[in-house]
Amino acid sequence: MKHKEALCQREKLAANLPPVGEILRGSLLQRTIRHKTGCAKCASGGGHPVWVLTVGYPDGVTKQFSLRPEMKPQVEKWLENYQKLKATLEAICELNHVLIRPEK
Repeated sequence: MKHKEALCQREKLAANLPPVGEILRGSLLQRTIRHKTGCAKCASGGGHPVWVLTVGYPDGVTKQFSLRPEMKPQVEKWLENYQKLKATLEAICELNHVLIRPEK
């Protein structure tokens, strides 16, 4: 690949980056909360489904954030933006590897 091609592809990738303010790292999980006493739904084995964002940090620390049901679509979009941003940055880095080599 020539430098000119790499520059053109890099610019296209950079132009299609998601909004960097709307990214979120982690995993979206559905959990079931069960009360120990006083809840008929839990006593019958049903429980209460909730959405949780789980984020892993260095040293094995994991944080969980409970989400309101109406937040789920926004969190899904932000997680998708993070994955797209991460993949695009990797592609840009690969193109930059081409650019740091002398052109033949």
